[in-house]
Amino acid sequence: MTPPVPGAVAVTAAAVLSPLADDLDGFTTALLDGRSAVTLPDDAPDALPVAALDGFTLGSWAGRHLADAPDTAARLRRIAGRAALPARSAACVALRAVRDAGLTGDQLADGTALLVAGGNLALAHQARTVLGHHRAPGGLRASYALTHLDADVIGTVSELTGIRGEGWLVGGASAAGALALIQAARTVAAGWADRVLVVAPAAELSPVEAEAFRRAGALAHERFRDRPALMCRPFDRDRQGFVRGEGAAAVVLERPDSARERGAPVLAELAGCGQRLDARRGTEPDAEGQAAAMRSALDAAGLAPEDVDYVNAHGTGSVLGDETEAASLQKVFGGRDTLRVNSTKPLTGHCLSAAGLVEAVAVVAQLRAGAVHPNPHLEHPCAGLPLAGRTSEPLPLRTALSNSFAFGGINASVVLRLPRDDSPRLPLGSRPVVAL
Repeated sequence: MTPPVPGAVAVTAAAVLSPLADDLDGFTTALLDGRSAVTLPDDAPDALPVAALDGFTLGSWAGRHLADAPDTAARLRRIAGRAALPARSAACVALRAVRDAGLTGDQLADGTALLVAGGNLALAHQARTVLGHHRAPGGLRASYALTHLDADVIGTVSELTGIRGEGWLVGGASAAGALALIQAARTVAAGWADRVLVVAPAAELSPVEAEAFRRAGALAHERFRDRPALMCRPFDRDRQGFVRGEGAAAVVLERPDSARERGAPVLAELAGCGQRLDARRGTEPDAEGQAAAMRSALDAAGLAPEDVDYVNAHGTGSVLGDETEAASLQKVFGGRDTLRVNSTKPLTGHCLSAAGLVEAVAVVAQLRAGAVHPNPHLEHPCAGLPLAGRTSEPLPLRTALSNSFAFGGINASVVLRLPRDDSPRLPLGSRPVVAL
């Protein structure tokens, strides 16, 4: 067993909102079942596949999660009811996380910081508003001055939770969720806050961005249209691109001593992180930069590659991207047959700026379950990688690496591990709740 690493931070809550499930236990079950949320939204011949948050409303979510707290449910609807999807989704996962962490109003107001992952979050909201204004200028709501801003997520979450410490946005395209985790861990380790609530809202694309991705050849949309759940195929010979997903996540990172002092159960520890740039504009990935980020994360955690049991790959299903990540994994880990590699994106879709945090929650779920979820569409796997198979596999997991790579040459990796034996544990299906 790897000894504790000074500077590791405790994960005392993890929440998720996904087409697969809107709670950690249901999300874990869906992952291990290899269930995909990818569908074709309509019968149009050129429709693009998506894993969408169809049917998500604040009312339905509050009915499931806030039945014991009607005043909080009413406040959620009042504060976030007219916000765009990113702020609404962020409000839900943030509220779930702070309640699961058992944080009181006083602890949130004094000692807690807020980081929101992503940028250009409400593009579909902006496009709808612009088109509506063009058709009927008199119908424009004055509130659009606020709802089009990413900063509206900070205002919504902070008002809902009562967080009054530091707060800011962390951008970085598809790596934003991981970058927010990294900055949160550094904030806690530096003593700037006792804990940080990290929130990755659901990001929405307008038809313009989606079409641009399609024309760039980045999206899967041609093959398997009769079986859209199979369209996202990371590390498979028949991969053709990514499938867009909608999802949100939130975690609470905390000093281990602070968590112990208040008796907070620890789900996992973030033991190390690494981030590197390729010094190159554009979309082409670089194996050296990816490998450097992974090595940096391992060094920060005081670990060797052989200490890692499992890698959650960025794995989008991109033809070049998966080939490059496979090469970078080979550089760092070789061909160890005791390692397992999978990608969560065939199940959730690519959640864009939220992907890194949604997938970090998926890592925590698998560590706690003692099993890796399958690569369910892996029929012709890339050679040389110890990929998880097409069904879930029970394994004695302790330490995992999660990768997030983005356009603009941004590479980020985080090391997550099960907590030390003397840390309070929280079994699946059990949640402490503080009614805010």
